[in-house]
Amino acid sequence: MSKVIVGMSGGVDSAVAAYLLKIAGYEVVGVTLRTWLSSAGKESRCCEIDDARRVCWKIGMPYYVINATSDFNKLIIKPFIDDYLRGVTPNPCVLCNRYIKWDKMLESADNMKANYIATGHYATIVRKENGRYTVKKALHDAKDQTYMLYRLSQEQLKRTIMPLGNLSKDEVRNIAKKVGLPVADKVDSQEICFVTEGNYTDYIYENTEEEILGEGNFIDEDGLVVGRHKGIIHYTVGQRKGLGLAMGYPVFVKEIHADSNEIVVAKENSLYCKEIICSDLNYMSIDSPKIGEEVECMVKIRYHHKGQAAKVMNISGGKARVVFYDAVRAPSPGQSAVFYDEDDCVIGGGIISRCEM
Repeated sequence: MSKVIVGMSGGVDSAVAAYLLKIAGYEVVGVTLRTWLSSAGKESRCCEIDDARRVCWKIGMPYYVINATSDFNKLIIKPFIDDYLRGVTPNPCVLCNRYIKWDKMLESADNMKANYIATGHYATIVRKENGRYTVKKALHDAKDQTYMLYRLSQEQLKRTIMPLGNLSKDEVRNIAKKVGLPVADKVDSQEICFVTEGNYTDYIYENTEEEILGEGNFIDEDGLVVGRHKGIIHYTVGQRKGLGLAMGYPVFVKEIHADSNEIVVAKENSLYCKEIICSDLNYMSIDSPKIGEEVECMVKIRYHHKGQAAKVMNISGGKARVVFYDAVRAPSPGQSAVFYDEDDCVIGGGIISRCEM
């Protein structure tokens, strides 16, 4: 009987994942990573310990809480704030999965002499014919979470189990209700896990001593000043709402220039581009291609993007050029571009650094 450490967030997905492994015959141990605690003592939405403990008691499995607040602050919160200060839009969950959740759970697994770790993500672990591990899209696309998992390493993947990849959310809730799990009807968390009150801009103001750029100019594509913005941390590429500009036609954020504290606005057709450059690459299902080698794939440029056909080519400096067959709308620097093969498996991905028209 294999021993598995299950990451327990306090939500219904991790609860059902633990239950399914338990009835499948695994020796299951629940672990919650305490990643963040507010000054008022409020937990992150990813580590609601009381709910996780109740689930483990109901299932009949040991439960432990592991403190990861220091690493989370250094590796997730600080880069999150720094990215907004320099005018890019981060993906904190991508980094958290790779450098906090998986690293810490595998460390716990080694300490407890467990074979595997498991999570409640909607995805499936696949081993390709070349021997490399990757993640495949969930059977039900609406809940697929592979976009957030593309940075995982081969060592992490080969020791991971994801029991929910072929289930819908309704099926997961029905299982939880049927066996009486106390979080069966718990509402899903939709926001940034450590921003529990207000919005992310409030959080940044309250949690950094760095200089935050204040008001600056909105400019058009010709460099003409068309209004004033309230600070670049309030905006992201593609944004329309909240600009407060009376142009006589709809305008959107096209670019954010932290160096000059200016935001470029334009009509929607100016948001489309056919090429992006990605850095911080991680390849999953294949070895990193040689410089100049092209890979045909589907590419998602944000979590809810359906993906579009493109060619990916590694270039110098540890970067990749992604050329789309049809222009994509508003690629945002700081977000991830994730590459998929014809079987809906993740090839790899990287951080969008710039868009080229």
